[in-house]
Amino acid sequence: MDISSLFDAKSIVADLGLIGILAILFSETGLLIGLAFPGDSLLFIAGLAASGSASALLGGVHLSPVGLFIGAPIAVIAGSQLGHFIGAKYGRKLFDRREGRFFTQARVASSEKWLNKYGIGKAIILARFIPFIRTLINPMCGVVGISARKFFIWNSIGALIWTESVISLGYLLGEKLKGSIDKYLLPIIAVIVIVSLAPIALEVIREVRTKRHLS
Repeated sequence: MDISSLFDAKSIVADLGLIGILAILFSETGLLIGLAFPGDSLLFIAGLAASGSASALLGGVHLSPVGLFIGAPIAVIAGSQLGHFIGAKYGRKLFDRREGRFFTQARVASSEKWLNKYGIGKAIILARFIPFIRTLINPMCGVVGISARKFFIWNSIGALIWTESVISLGYLLGEKLKGSIDKYLLPIIAVIVIVSLAPIALEVIREVRTKRHLS
């Protein structure tokens, strides 16, 4: 398995199995290198694999539903707590790093704005469904001084809602569309990606309109 496959949800499930899925979820929420990992589509395809309907599509892989439904939220909670710890320990300097392909100051600003706009609980829960922000908001909470205990409570709620809902979507569709899921897979993943990116797009549009109004 080459490095590029780590950014492809189907390859992760087919080649790495349950342990690989949990490791990617942990990395996406706990480490800045996880900014580019496909969390939403990975959970969805993992749900398909757990249903058994995607066996042929994923090279015969069948995931344990119990292991997936229990392991996924635990991996996300643990990863997010690590992210919070890193933010609390290293502070603002963590976000002053040079810009790269995936890490940008604009995304840092978006995460901070997200936290300020919605407040701690709502921001953490909603962030789980949004790429980049679900990675950056964890250390950001540590940077601004949110206690580890308070963060853990909202982190756990958000992790459970995100992982169980997206996995369940894949699992239930897999059970319903057995034998024909392959022709629906790409369109469904495309919809998931579009929906997950929609809040960011709306924020950008609002910001552009505000700037035009003030200028």
